[in-house]
Amino acid sequence: MKYIVLCAAILSQPLLAQPLHAQAPWTLRQCCDYAVEHNIIVKQYENARQQQEIRLSTARNQRLPNLSASASQNFSFGRGLTAENTYTNTNTSSTSFSLGTNVPLFTGFQIPNTIKVNRLNLEAATQELEKAKNDIRMQVAQAYVQILYSMEISDVAHRQVSIDSAQVARLQALLNAGKASEAQVAQQKATMAQSQLTATQADNNTQISLLTLSQLLELPSPEGFSVVRPDASALMAKNGTTGGAALTGVSGITPDMIYAEALAVKPEVQAQQLRLQSAEGSIKIAQAGLYPTLSFSAGMGSNYYKTSGFEARSFGEQMKNNFSQYLGFSLNIPIFSRFAVRNSIRSARKDLENQQLSLDNTKKTLYKEIQQAYYNTVAASQKLVSSEQARQSSETAFTLTQAKYEQGKATITEFNEAKNNYLRAESDLTQARYEYLYQQALIQFYRGKELQF
Repeated sequence: MKYIVLCAAILSQPLLAQPLHAQAPWTLRQCCDYAVEHNIIVKQYENARQQQEIRLSTARNQRLPNLSASASQNFSFGRGLTAENTYTNTNTSSTSFSLGTNVPLFTGFQIPNTIKVNRLNLEAATQELEKAKNDIRMQVAQAYVQILYSMEISDVAHRQVSIDSAQVARLQALLNAGKASEAQVAQQKATMAQSQLTATQADNNTQISLLTLSQLLELPSPEGFSVVRPDASALMAKNGTTGGAALTGVSGITPDMIYAEALAVKPEVQAQQLRLQSAEGSIKIAQAGLYPTLSFSAGMGSNYYKTSGFEARSFGEQMKNNFSQYLGFSLNIPIFSRFAVRNSIRSARKDLENQQLSLDNTKKTLYKEIQQAYYNTVAASQKLVSSEQARQSSETAFTLTQAKYEQGKATITEFNEAKNNYLRAESDLTQARYEYLYQQALIQFYRGKELQF
């Protein structure tokens, strides 16, 4: 979830309805949307939300009258008492039909409280679904940023190969002119081979990063998959952040201020608060068992009866003559339920206490995350300034050492050391830029603001 901030921040290219694999490079927003649409866990949360909709519908329908019909056919054989008070062997048959309804009039407020609880649970499930989407966006954004960083490191490694290759060509020309030794050429070629190995490893890391993201997107294969690569320097300039610039990410705000804003927007907090209200409603549902219940019932029915040895009226005539209707009210007063209602109330209250603890824990976790993000942003700002200064110094040192080396006033060891320091400083600066941009955007995410670099 922490990395959701990057989903709307890095690029502003228009969103494609369905980005297709192996075509144009994917933006981060496209990756996030595609992952949310195809992620299995998100689909499970969506199903859970839909199930809660069904439960709410069921609770609402409890107010409606029910309607049931029945039909029965019975046969009786053997000795039985007759109308003449004698016993004889008779066969009897009876057919009956009935139609009835029952309407709850008063259920101790159980039905309205059940509806309220299920409505709150539906809202909580919706928030939990949003959190699940944020979680997958976090994973996608993390993998996306790792790809960008791997690409930058790969570029640095290939620049190192280019520098070494140029030096090999220069020394080879000097060797041909008799002004350099074969040992110098061999040493420089060994250095270039090591640089090529480093570049190969960097390329492999980039491919692994692309594989990781493609798997998060549930793509069948990473072949042909690529991402849009923004310019980190341009992003920094767009964000008004240059070397030594003021820390705009946390300027004038404190962790407590960020936390106060985050409480109103974070879906996990909203879900826990809704679950707390639902737990309060569950207590009222349990307390409904203490109240009497009143229901209304109505119905109608008829039957047909036949005894062997006696003449019976026709089926239609009997059904007409035996037709009956009824209306009734039923009052149920609970007196002793073996303490079941009392224990249900006690259990519901314990659930409320546990839910309050869950809410408190969620808030504490959120506050810790905000504190971590705040001070990480401060550290990232300081690291960015230091990295820019280090790169400038290393670039100057490398330029001077390269000139001295080409004039024969510096050894190859000194040259390689200066080159490695310069390229390492470039790598550190690239990392510091992405880290700062991410941490700054993370602060904006917790504040609930629209996130753009």
